[in-house]
Amino acid sequence: MRILIAEDDTASRMIVEAMLEQLGHEVVSTTNGQEAWEVFQKTDMDVVISDCSMPMMDGLELCRRVRSRPNDDKYTYFIFVTSFGDKHLILDANDAGADDYLVKPLNTDQLAARLVVAERISHLHERLAAQRSQLELLNLRLFDQARTDPLTRLHNRLKLREDLDELAARATGHFGPYCALMFDVDHFKAYNDTYGHFAGDKVLTNVARVLLRNCRQADHGYRFGGEEFLLILEGTSLQEACLVAELCRNAIQALRIPHDAGVGKMVTISAGVAQWRQGTETVNTWLREADSALYRAKSLGRNQVYPEVAEEIAPCSPENREGQPAVGYTD
Repeated sequence: MRILIAEDDTASRMIVEAMLEQLGHEVVSTTNGQEAWEVFQKTDMDVVISDCSMPMMDGLELCRRVRSRPNDDKYTYFIFVTSFGDKHLILDANDAGADDYLVKPLNTDQLAARLVVAERISHLHERLAAQRSQLELLNLRLFDQARTDPLTRLHNRLKLREDLDELAARATGHFGPYCALMFDVDHFKAYNDTYGHFAGDKVLTNVARVLLRNCRQADHGYRFGGEEFLLILEGTSLQEACLVAELCRNAIQALRIPHDAGVGKMVTISAGVAQWRQGTETVNTWLREADSALYRAKSLGRNQVYPEVAEEIAPCSPENREGQPAVGYTD
């Protein structure tokens, strides 16, 4: 183990050094608490063996500083060495965070026994730290899984609800521009009935990939229902959002997935687009507007994009959306 000695008495320090080297440990020696603290901050130490009474900084203060330094992955075992049999000093050492103590003159066997305990305690802390890290990682994975649709890997309705709560809180101040894009796979029930649910799952996965390819980092994609999807685009005008929806619609059509009951005998999607405007009552009202626009697109024959406010959609490229290119899908 790497052991730090803090001892102002030269003879005592040399005796401890010799004992530790004889036991096969790596030793770093200092002459007072301040020097020991400076070394400790720069070098990982398994054990600190410190005298209680020292100039500049005593052993109690050194122990407090060692214990106050945050390091969840590393535990340093602290042993006080004193020539006094004062029980109050021992209690003070325990309050400061010491693990054990030895009384001068030191005995090699007693020191060796203390170091065996120190090594066991240090290994125990290391295992606990590793388990804690694994648990934290598992909790993060479970948190993400609870908010992710297992089929499409898009966010699910739980994540949507949380994000909408955040949007609603921000709506009290400067808000937007935000656009909601609601998508639906045309005649999806007929597709499942004809080709089977496994083929239907593959269609939903393809749609999700296309939607994410046309999202930026700041945008959010959700599986809203069985065959319904939602994109929420930040910093995007209604015209730009309609362009994104049109890009997605064209990309799905370009896949040319056969569908006997579909528009043009292939799988297509319809989309409704709504922009958050001043005067919109709630985020739920906003989403209902997008859903109404989607219903309008389907009633007009499907495989098209319908904005909640009828206006001419000017040509625009993805790079025009505040200079941020589309982010491609990654598995």
